[in-house]
Amino acid sequence: MRRSRITVAGIALAGLALAGCGAGGGSAHGARTAAATMDTSAIKASHSPVGDILVDGSGRTLYLFTEDGKNTNSMNCDAACMKLWPHMEGKPHAGAGVGANLIGHTKGSGKVQVTYAGHPLYYYAKDRKAGDLKGQGIDKVWYVVNAKGTAVEKAVPAPSSSGGGGYGY
Repeated sequence: MRRSRITVAGIALAGLALAGCGAGGGSAHGARTAAATMDTSAIKASHSPVGDILVDGSGRTLYLFTEDGKNTNSMNCDAACMKLWPHMEGKPHAGAGVGANLIGHTKGSGKVQVTYAGHPLYYYAKDRKAGDLKGQGIDKVWYVVNAKGTAVEKAVPAPSSSGGGGYGY
C-alpha cells in the first residue's frame, strides 16, 4: 500500500512539472513551440487591426526590431532575445501584396535571416496563431511591418466588448 502512495504522489508531481513546461512564453520551449508553426515559404500582406502588415505563409505576424537599423549585417537581438523573438529563416517567395525585390537576407549571429526592405524579420514567441499581434509596440522598439517595409507604430485597438474580434489575445 505504501508503495502505491509513493507512485501516485510521484505521478502527480511529474504531471505538475510537465504542466508548467507549457506556460513559459519567454522560455526556449515557448520559442520552439512557436517555431513549429512557422511557415517560411512566403511573405505576404494581410489585413490587421493596425492596417495591412507582413505575415508568413501561415499568416503568422512578422516584426522588425528598430535597434537593428536598416541594410545592416549586425543584428542586435542576442541569443536571449532570440528565445522570445525568433528570426525568420529560409527563402520565402513574395506572396500577395509584397514586393519580391524587397525580400533579402542578412547573416548575423552566424545564421542567415530573412529581411524585408533591409530590415531583419522576427516572430514573437507569444503569438500562437495567425493574426496574433501580441508583440506590437513592445518596449517601443518591436513593430509589425507594412508592405513598404516600414514599421507600423499604431497601437493595437482593444477588442470590442460586443464579443467580436479578439485579435488573438
